[in-house]
Amino acid sequence: MSKNEVAILGVGMHPWGKWGRNFVEYGVHAIQAALADAGLEWKDVQFLAGGETIRNGYPGYVSASSFAQAMGYTGIPIASNYAACASGAQAMEAARTRILAGMCDVAVVAGADTTPKGFLAPNKGERVLDPDWLRFRLLGATNPTYFGLYARRRMDLYGATERDFAQVKVKNSRPGATNPNARYKKVYTEEEVLASPMVADPLRLLEICATSDGGAAVVLTSLDFARRHASDFARISAISTITPRFPDTWIDMPKFATDSAAGIAAPDRGFKDSIAYAAYEEAGIDPKDLSMAEVYDLSSALELDWYENIGLCKPGEAERLLRDGDTAIGGRIPVNPSGGLGCFGEAVPAQAIAQVCELVWQVRGQAGERQVQGAKAGITANQGLFGHGSSVIVTR
Repeated sequence: MSKNEVAILGVGMHPWGKWGRNFVEYGVHAIQAALADAGLEWKDVQFLAGGETIRNGYPGYVSASSFAQAMGYTGIPIASNYAACASGAQAMEAARTRILAGMCDVAVVAGADTTPKGFLAPNKGERVLDPDWLRFRLLGATNPTYFGLYARRRMDLYGATERDFAQVKVKNSRPGATNPNARYKKVYTEEEVLASPMVADPLRLLEICATSDGGAAVVLTSLDFARRHASDFARISAISTITPRFPDTWIDMPKFATDSAAGIAAPDRGFKDSIAYAAYEEAGIDPKDLSMAEVYDLSSALELDWYENIGLCKPGEAERLLRDGDTAIGGRIPVNPSGGLGCFGEAVPAQAIAQVCELVWQVRGQAGERQVQGAKAGITANQGLFGHGSSVIVTR
């Protein structure tokens, strides 16, 4: 058992979609749902951490303050956190740290986003020192462009096929179709996926996640508080928010090259592998102890990479896990039982929190038709660009 455990007393979400409303509405909806799930009221909350959204003006940059104002000012301390797709996990880490420090017993973590139509892009303006701006301006590297490059790399290194990528979408569409919070609720066949338009060779439209609106929230408490208010509850056993070790020899857009390992040997474990490994070390478990995983399937091909990064198999073996049905509901280690981002789309600051919500419903046995039987422990995995990522381990 991890010495850094905190309880998850409540979880809540606003359904993903394109609703065209203020992101704060989605966050408030999720917070209220999480508080109701926990059997608590807003006045019981002693700390609020928010995942920032850069697409919603000043209120998005100070998301925690925006949520606190909408819920009703009570004087509680807040923290707003931005780390792209790892924002929600960093917000959870801020709340967990405050609880473990004895500075509060009850904290709420929330993230929400309203996204534009089309690909996510940097803010407008000439910002030559912004690497995210540079990859669009210099490389024309929209998100699907580098998703496609990663997919092509996988095909060249390990023999992955277009059918493998299509099967990831097929697999995830089945539980996603039964998830009330998912945006896309259709079960796809391999033929339908492969017939969808090519976007970034070899990836097709149905293999790339959309941009979405949505929100998610969790109520975290100290274990002592949880024991006084509930007979049984889920726990966060570890949170990893690490950075790479030098030299970092993995090219990650918009970098044109990697750190040289000529003078200093590269680390034994690459950055993406290290994200989950740090969480396993803190929780005192390993991949064999997992019941399921929620990973960052910005494209269906990236899901296969994550099988290896979180230690479900060795490099080059992800396709075998997929083909054998190991990562489907009913398999040895289901991955993305929520339906994943392919069924939800990107609502960036809410994603890591939504993954935790799914794991909590799973370990409680409340996931309905997508339930993983006997679920006891799960891990999340996310990566933002430019050297940050996150994993959260949820247990019961």
